[in-house]
Amino acid sequence: MSDSGNQSCLMGAEDTVSFLVCVFHAVEEWAGLGQLEDYLSVLEYLLWVFTPLAVVFILPFLIVILIYLSILFLHVYKRKNQLREAYCNNLWDGARKTLATLWDGHGAIWHGYEIHGMEKIPDKGPALIVYYHGAIPIDYYYFLANVIIQKGRPCHSVADYFLFKVPGFKLLLEVFSVIHGPQEECVRALRNGHLLGISPGGVREALFSDETYPLLWGKRKGFAQVAIDAQVPIIPMFTQNLREGFRSLGTLRFFRWMYERFRLPVAPVYGGFPVKFRTFLGDPIPYDPNINAAELAEKVQQAVQSLIDQHQQIPGNILRALLERFHTTHKDH
Repeated sequence: MSDSGNQSCLMGAEDTVSFLVCVFHAVEEWAGLGQLEDYLSVLEYLLWVFTPLAVVFILPFLIVILIYLSILFLHVYKRKNQLREAYCNNLWDGARKTLATLWDGHGAIWHGYEIHGMEKIPDKGPALIVYYHGAIPIDYYYFLANVIIQKGRPCHSVADYFLFKVPGFKLLLEVFSVIHGPQEECVRALRNGHLLGISPGGVREALFSDETYPLLWGKRKGFAQVAIDAQVPIIPMFTQNLREGFRSLGTLRFFRWMYERFRLPVAPVYGGFPVKFRTFLGDPIPYDPNINAAELAEKVQQAVQSLIDQHQQIPGNILRALLERFHTTHKDH
């Protein structure tokens, strides 16, 4: 309404109500409130568009929060049991079993987690478990929890060096027997009769693999040499729909350049979708003194690839993986 229009409105008002209506319209135009509804509509649309995007990037951080809550629990547990530490050789067994129960519950509720072939994990004695690395290896956490619960024993793990630099992670890594991965230390763990889990693809596979599930092992054969030196079997492992649960933006050129140039795994991870997870353990590959590390590494890679080919539809599809939560039986693909 123009100034002249406002003046005529005010002058032409015959009663108090009409006068107040004119005043309201004049103030509304002066303050620009007439466009407020349009602004709110735009904001509502932007909120509708970007809320799902925000959620899929926030959920991975919730996993990190859960990890830190686990660390907090360990610190509390340690303080509570200070007096028992000098008398008990297995101080952390209770903590490990408690956290294993929590993680197993999370897997069952959020992903309907299943393990097929758990009988292939020995109740006693060493074995090397070789697995495909997801954007977040949450399936491996569930696997570790099930080993503790079902087999009554921990499984040592090999992790990238950067995890040892994350503030607060030291206690968690120590309690769950996570090592940086020098071959001598891996062989020592196996010779002492422990289970040991390793992903030859490591961080590179986590960041740069995608819904087509390529194995990014390069020419790595150190894990095979470890198995040969320790004379232990290798058990291949793969989790169905792992890339549909969490995905990485590592395929974007900038994040790949950051990793290749500075070894910084900064590619954002998004997801947290409650898709169906099924972990499959392949037949153990026994120790064979007649093959070398390169031959054994190739044999193991073929075994993991066979699990992928048998149990994963390529390319992976998030909607299909979500619908699989409603299926009560497993069908090989």
